[in-house]
Amino acid sequence: MSRLSLGDRVSKPDLMMLAEQERTELCDLLRDLTDEQWRTTSLCPRWTVRDVAAHVVSYDELSHVDLARTLAAGGLRPSRANDVALRRYAHLGTDEIVDLVDRCRTPRGLTAGLGGGIAMTDGTIHHQDVRRALGRPRDIPGDRLVPVLDFSLRAPTLPSRRNVRGLRLVATDLDWSHGTGPEVTGPGEALLMAAAGRTEALDELSGDGLATLRTRVD
Repeated sequence: MSRLSLGDRVSKPDLMMLAEQERTELCDLLRDLTDEQWRTTSLCPRWTVRDVAAHVVSYDELSHVDLARTLAAGGLRPSRANDVALRRYAHLGTDEIVDLVDRCRTPRGLTAGLGGGIAMTDGTIHHQDVRRALGRPRDIPGDRLVPVLDFSLRAPTLPSRRNVRGLRLVATDLDWSHGTGPEVTGPGEALLMAAAGRTEALDELSGDGLATLRTRVD
């Protein structure tokens, strides 16, 4: 079970609002990038910063029919479907991608699912994929990071739940914990990214369970 502060227990977070905030901050970052930064490889090894930015909103404009066709073309495998969806934006320049993210600040379609939780979680992780690759850290507000951590551990398309099975995660900068077993401790953002499979975050963590997590993520 996750351990939340009293305020978090009293009021259920508005995931759609948090997703909008996340996309707004991503859009602000994108407006400030150089051409070289757009071409930088993100923490998603196959994708540049440009690719990640387009991917974050690549499902928003798909109709139900287009979504079904995209999933079918990807063989019902999320990674392949993501590539299919991303190809629709291969012709866009960086200014056009910024405009795309800007007009999709409010999630639509698939990413609006589960009250906006999909867009909030996917957007936060990919935002960090960009920022970490560019050496542009930020402090994610706790009232956004806690719901992202919780949602990431039940998101079906993420490896987070599998990666942390049998471990206890404890954030050192938030009133948040999850699971039972050997502990993995560290900043909440690093826990989020490591659980999601980003090896770059592992060195920011410690605890008796880190070796197990490392073998699963590496």
